[in-house]
Amino acid sequence: MFCPIMTKVAEDEANDEMSAYFNRLTTPKIVIISEERPSNRTHLLMRELSQCIPNSEVRDRRKSDIKKIIPKAIELDYTDMIVVNEDHKEPNGLLLIHLPNGPTAYFRLSNFKRGRHIRGHGRNTGHVPEVILNNFTTRLGHTVARMLACLFPQSPQFKGRKAVTFHNQRDYIFFRHHRYMFKNAKKAGLQEIGPRFTLKLRSLQKGTFDSKFGEYIWKHKRRQMDTSRRRFHL
Repeated sequence: MFCPIMTKVAEDEANDEMSAYFNRLTTPKIVIISEERPSNRTHLLMRELSQCIPNSEVRDRRKSDIKKIIPKAIELDYTDMIVVNEDHKEPNGLLLIHLPNGPTAYFRLSNFKRGRHIRGHGRNTGHVPEVILNNFTTRLGHTVARMLACLFPQSPQFKGRKAVTFHNQRDYIFFRHHRYMFKNAKKAGLQEIGPRFTLKLRSLQKGTFDSKFGEYIWKHKRRQMDTSRRRFHL
């Protein structure tokens, strides 16, 4: 059956800021930074992110403003920037900036757990993981899912049997990092590698980060949007 809404979404995606990635014209290269003088917990999250996202690296922000870092990151051919925020020495926010032209998403981050603290955790390897994006059903959800997909190369190394999952449930995005474990020819299981954390979208902005003059595509407004437990945005 012809669906004009889905057709419009497909047309938008064919020409959006992430289309170069999905057309295999760019290779992901990610820079991960934080606030000045990050706490130990924030530093550990950044390190574990760099271990599960191929071709990513942690850089020292020092005292530089994010708006000044972005042009330098573009010059160095980074395709995405992740900024981890914290409060009371606990990571509590994640800013994802797609380079060079945006968009920019800000997520509230919670429930961070290191891989080594997960019972029965597996050892991480350098293989490129398969990316699983689950239950992103709206137009906004499609955009967010595409931004998350852009962090990872499109050609997973199945030999490594690794998968990263972004599972959307009631607008909470659960991140998991697993390895497939084949017990025999008929049975398979999952071994979690970590880290694990939860994201909740707070805003989506056109272009790169601009807190003063940026144009927002979507922004969470609690009093207007949280009026029904059955209304979801992703």
